[in-house]
Amino acid sequence: MADMRYVLPGSDTITLSGQTADKLIRTGNGDAALLYLYALRTGGFVSLRQAAEIFSRSEEELSMSMEQLNKLGLLKYEETAAPAAPAVKDELPEYTAADIKQEIENGSVFAALVQEIQKRLGKMLSSSDLIKLFGIYDYLGMPPEVILQLVTYCIHENKRPDGSARIPTLRYIEKAAYTWEREGILSLELAEQYIKTLEEKRSLIGRIKRVLQINGRALSSSERKYIESWITRGFSPGAIELAYDRTVLKTGKLAWSYMDSIIGSWHSKGLYTADEIQAKDGKGTSAAKKKNETKPSGASKPSPSELEHMRKFLEKLREE
Repeated sequence: MADMRYVLPGSDTITLSGQTADKLIRTGNGDAALLYLYALRTGGFVSLRQAAEIFSRSEEELSMSMEQLNKLGLLKYEETAAPAAPAVKDELPEYTAADIKQEIENGSVFAALVQEIQKRLGKMLSSSDLIKLFGIYDYLGMPPEVILQLVTYCIHENKRPDGSARIPTLRYIEKAAYTWEREGILSLELAEQYIKTLEEKRSLIGRIKRVLQINGRALSSSERKYIESWITRGFSPGAIELAYDRTVLKTGKLAWSYMDSIIGSWHSKGLYTADEIQAKDGKGTSAAKKKNETKPSGASKPSPSELEHMRKFLEKLREE
């Protein structure tokens, strides 16, 4: 084909200097030229992942082309600071006893908070305890009414199995406060809802433990993960009881992974209650039961050959 002159469209064009064009041509690297045009089009923002998808290349190949463009001075890396990660509050500042004293003497509500917490815990707070409590109040910014809910929650959590009280330490309360702060529980309404949700979950786990005949011991971490995943997916205790029954019939024991596979199959079918499962995943048990109920025990209808044999036998008896 003879050489021809082509006319470039004039609209929406990108300016490229002759010197830059010469450098790109001399590289002999088509990927580098495409990458440079891509950078021009995006205003200098280059996503290697996106470019790799557009050019059907690997990110490693384009990274080498990027290095070549950088050496030619066509593209330069812009040094930008990475965005700062949000601070995680897990350690209190260095408060002193003087800080606490000044806060109390200034007529702050913190003084009344200290008195109420001492009453609930049934003991006087030490200087170390006061520093921790002040950190929850000042550093975490937790309102006094939320702190009182937190302390009450921690007291409840520390009850022994026999119901007797075990006073939580301020260190225990401090750790719980960090959790609440990360969860954004900084109002009385959110605190009450959080505690209610935990109590409902605890009650549901207790019911499921009884269904699985786990008595007199705490759940292991793996067992708890299984049960919590079933609860999260929305299965009722009745559905879990059906899964347990099928598991024991099949394996002769509580096989957690087998039971989880049964529940997983119901999840894929959208079956979450005992009624739904029995209606749509009964596996013929109801039909078999009905059939057995209508069939007399030990009786069966004789076959034609048996009837013929009996007829001949009776005729023989009459002849005799």
